[in-house]
Amino acid sequence: MKDIQYEIIKEIAVLSTSDSGYTKEINLISWNGKEPKYDIRSFSHNREKCGKGITLTETEVEKLLAALQKVLSE
Repeated sequence: MKDIQYEIIKEIAVLSTSDSGYTKEINLISWNGKEPKYDIRSFSHNREKCGKGITLTETEVEKLLAALQKVLSE
């Protein structure tokens, strides 16, 4: 199985911390040397392990932001 490598380009925010110490974060991450994407996922306290997550392009983040702003303003 191929090793997956990532580089956190920009730390944006910690959204929550679980009792086990995992943090749910949003960051700008480059996976396997590719173009950085916005990424939401859980990490162990030292980032040795990470959970399943979602990656979004800048366009997808803009659409998500607009949709959330609309819902939250209702």
